[in-house]
Amino acid sequence: MTTVTSPGAGGHSPDERSLRVPGARLHHEVRGSGPLLLLVPGGPQDAGVLADLARRLADRYTTVAYDPRGNSRSLLDGTAEGRADEDQRLDVHADDAAHLIRSLGGGPADVFGTSGGAQIALALATRDPDLVRAVVAHEPPCVMLLDDPSEALAHDREIHETYLKEGVEAGIALFLGLNGLDGTEPDAPEQGEGGGAPPPMSEEDAATFERVSGNFEYFLAHGMLPLSLYRPDTDALHRNGTRVVVGLGEGSLGQDIHAMGSALAGRLGIEPITFPGDHLGYEAEPEAFADVLRCVLADG
Repeated sequence: MTTVTSPGAGGHSPDERSLRVPGARLHHEVRGSGPLLLLVPGGPQDAGVLADLARRLADRYTTVAYDPRGNSRSLLDGTAEGRADEDQRLDVHADDAAHLIRSLGGGPADVFGTSGGAQIALALATRDPDLVRAVVAHEPPCVMLLDDPSEALAHDREIHETYLKEGVEAGIALFLGLNGLDGTEPDAPEQGEGGGAPPPMSEEDAATFERVSGNFEYFLAHGMLPLSLYRPDTDALHRNGTRVVVGLGEGSLGQDIHAMGSALAGRLGIEPITFPGDHLGYEAEPEAFADVLRCVLADG
């Protein structure tokens, strides 16, 4: 494994690095100093969606956000456009996260994962518990832990079939609608005060939005179902003693994703922690979100 570094300028830009791992090169962004905190984005997302959160936590941690393999700047070897025509594998994602932690000193690290990234964090803690001090799993799509997953599975299959028949735009629109996220596009700015036009995107946010949009087809074709169908090994997590915190957005109450996270917490015998906002609370309310995450990690 090799790391290529592109130093950031000043205190606001990250130290951008590229880590060679088996079959891919992982783009990751390092900020701050202190204990290692790995930040894992979900689904089609990349390090950019966690940049604001990473900056706010860099006063206490060495924050490392990355693009999961196949997304944005983490290209796969020997494939067209850096993506493979095969389903994503949670064991491979978990191994990538382990390689990152080892490249940055070997941990143990605190790991925050959101949505599909929470599934990756849980898989990492199962496979390499010695590398993980604590996992904060924010709204993991643990479909298979529901008492009756049939309705959620039907939603996922409907989204996938819609994508195959009608294309990326229709598939993503249905994904957002069925998950209660159709008020805005992923990573798009919120409405301005008084319901007016949203403020213009920053250059950084616009670049992130463009990259993430470019990942939608890969997510619909090869990511959504594997990430949702992964069943965390709660018995193994109990045995290895990994500290797991399940985070649920206060704005997600009543949504399927809230029930899935609650099911994981129940299997682990823990009470979930309420985080600000909904499924994208780390973007909509980054300061309050960071405060809760600091407290959760400090409690361990």
